[in-house]
Amino acid sequence: MTGYIPNNLGYPILSLVCFLPLIGAIAILLAGKRDGMARWLALITSGITFLVSIPLVTNFDRTTSNMQFVEQKSWIPAWHVNYIVGVDGISVLLVMLTTLLTLICVISSWKAITVKVKEYMMALLLLETGMIGVFIALDLFLFYIFWEAMLIPMFLLIIIWGGPRKMYAGLKFFLYTLAGSVLMLLGIIALYYQGGHTFEIVKLMGRHYPMSFQYWVFLAFFIAFAIKVPMFPFHTWLPDAHVEAPTAGSVILAGVLLKMGTYGFLRFNLPMFPQATMHFTPMILVLSVVAIIYGALVAMIQKDLKKLIAYSSVSHMGFVTLGIFAFTRQGMEGGILQMLNHGVTTGALFLCVGLIYERTHTRMIADFGGLTKRLPIYAVFFMIFTLSSLGLPGMNGFIGEFMILLGAFTTQRIYAVIGTTGIILGAAYMLWMYQRVMFMELKPKNSSLIDLSMREALTLIPLAVFVFWIGIFPNPFLGIMHETVKHLLMQVNGAANMSASAGFRGF
Repeated sequence: MTGYIPNNLGYPILSLVCFLPLIGAIAILLAGKRDGMARWLALITSGITFLVSIPLVTNFDRTTSNMQFVEQKSWIPAWHVNYIVGVDGISVLLVMLTTLLTLICVISSWKAITVKVKEYMMALLLLETGMIGVFIALDLFLFYIFWEAMLIPMFLLIIIWGGPRKMYAGLKFFLYTLAGSVLMLLGIIALYYQGGHTFEIVKLMGRHYPMSFQYWVFLAFFIAFAIKVPMFPFHTWLPDAHVEAPTAGSVILAGVLLKMGTYGFLRFNLPMFPQATMHFTPMILVLSVVAIIYGALVAMIQKDLKKLIAYSSVSHMGFVTLGIFAFTRQGMEGGILQMLNHGVTTGALFLCVGLIYERTHTRMIADFGGLTKRLPIYAVFFMIFTLSSLGLPGMNGFIGEFMILLGAFTTQRIYAVIGTTGIILGAAYMLWMYQRVMFMELKPKNSSLIDLSMREALTLIPLAVFVFWIGIFPNPFLGIMHETVKHLLMQVNGAANMSASAGFRGF
């Protein structure tokens, strides 16, 4: 059973990282109606939050699977609810990804957002607090509070600053996620009574639940997280939300929010319900390879750049779930690394689309062509992230997909073979898209476009650095998660062996 390592840094680092954006949002609220002040407060707050989160990685103990930097206080004693936060080798990487992408989103929105700037920056910072809270919460009650709180600012970003069909896309996103949240709430209540009247996640992991109980609560959590990933067939909200959301909304949605689904599988489904996990694994693997192929095929026929990248996310997240449910060290570590890779690469691709949309006010592939002649710096960045997305060796996408397929081939050979076709299709639609946008004939209306400014380049440079850093030297990232993955696999595989020896059968 995973234990706690108290925070010994001398200050509550996780609480600071989580609630600094909330303090920044309050400061913006009190700053009056000056748009410039709102922008600078958001930039300073997100920048400080990112800097404060760095010691989480530099001081992280890679030799243990225990929760680290733990802060624990009694909150609602009558209900056995506590304020407990901590990180392990999985969540610490996602916290860093969240703080980095939020800072980049503030910078990218500097000139793009001109209406209700104060409210926009507040929504971004409140969203950051909710996302970080989800990744650090070690109490189910606290986790659910953050999970629901994160939903509201994302909904507002879509319906206020979104495109022509923003209300439809926002409501669809809200209702899908809310439906999953209701099921998860029922599962949390059931766990509370079955697990000894506690919401503490680590204690709930250490209990053995009846098999019928595992089935139903597993499904309640699984549907909530599958909607967020989103897995096929729960994916239909994603393209609409991406297309209508502002650029920063799409970056956060692809870069962080989708990871909450796969994080939920790793944090709850696998360690708490290992026997139910093994029972439902064949179904999940089928859904994963369907998502890989389906997402790639639908992406190939898209005419809108945002929709193409949105459907590519369905395909890429299919690889993540394939790696996780292969139950091998290579597969699971590859899946977690691919969560990080997808946040970096797909977030950067949405930034690239947003930058060209600000200049042309169109996302239709047919409206572009020959952009390399007018925007050579932009074309180089777009090529880096395009090649990363299709998994070119030497870039981050290759490392993640290679480890996933290597791990899956060991235990789930047929699914690994089918999954490889997704890589071929991914190369086809990404290269074809790049050819049509960057080469072909330069449209007359695009002949006056100007290349990236220094501010715009600064939003892409850090992500390009991570593309090559992870692709060439992934060990620092894999080393952080190794002990956590090892412990998680021991829990799941140990339960599988117990089930086999007991002659375990399904419903």
